[in-house]
Amino acid sequence: MEKKAIGVGLMGLGVVAGQVARVLVDRADELAGKVGCPLVLRKIKVLPQDLSRPLAGELPAGLFTTDDGEFFRAPGIDIIVEAIGGENPAFEYHKRALASGRHVVTSNKELIAKHGPELLALAQEHGVGLQYEASVGGGIPLIAPFKHDLIANRISGIFAIINGTTNYVLTRIAR
Repeated sequence: MEKKAIGVGLMGLGVVAGQVARVLVDRADELAGKVGCPLVLRKIKVLPQDLSRPLAGELPAGLFTTDDGEFFRAPGIDIIVEAIGGENPAFEYHKRALASGRHVVTSNKELIAKHGPELLALAQEHGVGLQYEASVGGGIPLIAPFKHDLIANRISGIFAIINGTTNYVLTRIAR
């Protein structure tokens, strides 16, 4: 049976999450063409102060919730995109999402660094995916090429500075 739509739940409304929301709304037709069915933004979990952000005024008010339970009970969410950052409460949110059979996409560096293996095991246990490409190298596609495209190569090490803040500081020092 072909899926009619893929429901997306978004956590956060900062720079990363805000752009995810904009792309899902503004480029809905283009994404549907590429994916093969619509990607529908169903619910956005925010902090109360996020409701005063300009983007919150541009999207339908019914999309937003500050309540964890309401977010996780929202019907039709297949994928949860977490862009709140930090270890807590993101770790509990990830565990809850994966255990409920939802795929998770995150840009959370700290969470993947501290709990990646545990979360990947939980995802595998529940037959869902945990994707975290954007949490490495500021979204530079590194993980997928190493896991899939370069699998026949024997890569023994990678040396780079891939943190934006570190690059900024080192550039300032060099100048």
